[in-house]
Amino acid sequence: MDNKKVIIIGGGIAGLSAGCYLQMNGYDTEIFELHNIPGGLCTGWKRKGYTFDGCIHWLCGSNPKDELYTIWEELGAIQDKKIVNHEIYIGTDLGNGKSFSAYTDVDKLRLELLKFGSDDKALIEDFIDGINIVRKSNMPVLKSPDLYNMFDGLKFLSKELPLIRLMNKWKKVSLADFQRKFKSSILNQNFVQLFGMPDDMPVFALIYTLALLGNKDAGYPIGGSLDFAKSIEKRYTSLGGKVNYDSRVEKIIVENNNAKGIRLNNGKEYFSDIVISAADGHYTIYNMLDGKYIDEEIAGYYKNFPLFSPIIQISLGVAREFNDIPDTITTYFSLDEPIIIDPKNTINTLGIKIFNYDPTLAPEGKTSIATVINTDYEYWVNLKKDNPQKYSEEKDRIAMSVIKALDKKYGNINDNVDVYDVATPDTFVRYTNNWMGSFEGFIPTVDTFGKKLKKTLPGLDNFYMIGQWVQPGGGLPTGGMHGRYITQLLCKKDGKEFRSTKE
Repeated sequence: MDNKKVIIIGGGIAGLSAGCYLQMNGYDTEIFELHNIPGGLCTGWKRKGYTFDGCIHWLCGSNPKDELYTIWEELGAIQDKKIVNHEIYIGTDLGNGKSFSAYTDVDKLRLELLKFGSDDKALIEDFIDGINIVRKSNMPVLKSPDLYNMFDGLKFLSKELPLIRLMNKWKKVSLADFQRKFKSSILNQNFVQLFGMPDDMPVFALIYTLALLGNKDAGYPIGGSLDFAKSIEKRYTSLGGKVNYDSRVEKIIVENNNAKGIRLNNGKEYFSDIVISAADGHYTIYNMLDGKYIDEEIAGYYKNFPLFSPIIQISLGVAREFNDIPDTITTYFSLDEPIIIDPKNTINTLGIKIFNYDPTLAPEGKTSIATVINTDYEYWVNLKKDNPQKYSEEKDRIAMSVIKALDKKYGNINDNVDVYDVATPDTFVRYTNNWMGSFEGFIPTVDTFGKKLKKTLPGLDNFYMIGQWVQPGGGLPTGGMHGRYITQLLCKKDGKEFRSTKE
């Protein structure tokens, strides 16, 4: 019997992962990607000898003790990578000679919080206890939750009862509400900012992140995002898979309510037994399928679920080193002069990433720097369309403002900028087609945290969706896991034994 043919739309991490696992299990796959490189949002771009990274702050599953590490191994993504585990998650200059360091070492973090919140000892200890509970847990990720049976559920319950209790305690408390519990003025006014997360996310999300960092399970792979994605692409092609770049899918071909293939924007058609969309969810449902296969629940996702804010990224290539800067993922400091980003957004603080820990991103003796700022989607998209010259001028204005601010903060910046680059929401839409320019899709708020959205559409057979648009929170782990999960589901449906290999 011939192997089933599977077309995968999107060559990001979810699409590449699905391709790898399906190839391991005897399916013939082909990926169609609108960009000319792999990775989707897990990407980087080169400018005058520098690489500007656009994704990985930290990589969940970077510790071999974590099950997620097994997935990265199977995808060929991590074996040969040097991992940097940062000393500080986020550092914040509070002014007046004071600074706060969100240490990745949990004991140091506890002392830092107590230094600023001596009147909040009980609340801080409760928070730290939560981090340590998660550190002792081992979240199972190798089996699709859709295939869990009663035995699997009981096994997880018996092993991870403290984790479940902790999750139930904190998943419905927002970071904004948690901040208001502090008596200390600094923590009461700044706790959310000190940890750099949206204030409507649940406390558990922060606790989980800090636990991963504390376990050295959220390190940074030297080489950055594009190198990471290319490693998975190499694994995929070595398994016999094929990637078609510069191939924008316009429509999913449907016959008698069965997905039969795809049509590209150049009119070419390709046919298969199964179609998997690892592309933008909104575009998939409302454009590729013309909104024909939808119900109230799915429509509600796109109508009601809040999105991660669109961003503007300003990247600099600077001809100097920053060896004296602490090993920090992101550093925040106040601005002497506010920077207007768009008519709706003005910033008074700047958060920067100094890649002094990754020499592959810049020529010797030089450094790549980036800052990511929330912005308004419609402003940039409309400006690019209606007034391209003003669009370029505004990008330059913001870049110059950031350079000026960095020069005041660190000195010796302005005269050493070799190159700068500004990516707006229009840029992200052009290269990844993400709805509303949202970088990670749906925010996991107290209302959406833990929700597993539908991977199939009502009334449509032989079609599946994977990736960040079917799981609030998105991120690289979602992409890696979903490729494994969809393959497990298809293997069960086809009566196959699921197989995986690291070679």
